[in-house]
Amino acid sequence: MSTHRHEVDRRTLLKAGLGTGIAAVVGTELFVAAPAGAAPSAMFPWIIDCDTWGARPPGGAIQITGNLTNKIILHHMAFPNVTDYSRDHAMQLARDCQNLHMDGNGWADTGQHFTVSRGGYVLEGRHRTLETLDTGAHQVIAAHCPGENGNAIGIENEGTYITETPPDAQLDALVRLCVAVCQQFRLQPWDIFGHWDFYPTQCPGTAFYRLFPMVRSRVAAALGTQQPAIPARRWPDIWRFVDGPVVQVAQYLLADLGYPLHPNGDFGYDMNAAVADFQANHGIPVDPDATFDAATWEALVPTLGKDASGLPVNALQYLLGRKGYDDVTMSGEFDHTTMKAVQDMQRLHGLVPNGKVDVDTWCAIVGGSVRSAFQR
Repeated sequence: MSTHRHEVDRRTLLKAGLGTGIAAVVGTELFVAAPAGAAPSAMFPWIIDCDTWGARPPGGAIQITGNLTNKIILHHMAFPNVTDYSRDHAMQLARDCQNLHMDGNGWADTGQHFTVSRGGYVLEGRHRTLETLDTGAHQVIAAHCPGENGNAIGIENEGTYITETPPDAQLDALVRLCVAVCQQFRLQPWDIFGHWDFYPTQCPGTAFYRLFPMVRSRVAAALGTQQPAIPARRWPDIWRFVDGPVVQVAQYLLADLGYPLHPNGDFGYDMNAAVADFQANHGIPVDPDATFDAATWEALVPTLGKDASGLPVNALQYLLGRKGYDDVTMSGEFDHTTMKAVQDMQRLHGLVPNGKVDVDTWCAIVGGSVRSAFQR
């Protein structure tokens, strides 16, 4: 079994919980919270601020991270798919969510930075989020995804999207919000990920997740991003404060190379050592946070075809099963069912549907984005 210790780290937050007891640390400097008064944004008047929707005062200090924001993480709320698309409903939704997070989860405030209602209203979630969006410098530390709360903007989308997809008004508002976040925090459309890329959860839902290539493409179009500027691949940058299915995939692949890892999704000390050794042996700079950067992923993933077997196939089948391909079983054999699922994923991301799991296909399957998925 992997030893799991998320010790205090030079780069990110002091991790003493999801919502309360969190401070940002950079070197020895502590970023102390300012008063948590909410105010409408002159730059983004279409975002309903905390005061307007009637937020409760936070139950603790709202902290600003010292990190640079490096991604957007999209969620579904697992709330009912209501047909009340009004502004009043959206504001009640924000209040209900804050009550759930503060009273049920024991967090200091709403967990996410923003909420998008099914009617297409965008609301500030955690206090001070609009303030930091206006400046685009450092974000509020949130509570939407362990290990990513200090460097990812979390957006909750009202509804449950395992079998249904969000209404058009909600998708339009989400794209508009992602464009604003990208512009202010100097992010790119390929920096948009799903919650389950960094945490063991059904969120953001299978049906919604299949729309991510379209969402990224729409954000790219709105930003005027040209095709040559899109990187060949953008991998999920898992690291030693992130647990979950993508970590488990990495563990299967490292175990196949002889590292003594138990694939369980727990990024523990043994995983840190394995990543450092793998990076050193492949001429990749050893990252002190054991971050799986693009170079690490691309040196690790093997090409798989119809005759493949073993732990890499287990890794592939495991993640396909979690992403809605329920008929794929973890046999360790690259069977016909596995190939059909791979081909479907390839079509979804604009790849040639040949069933061969190359580096582009691996990137798409583990939650990253590939250039071919950006349709203009």
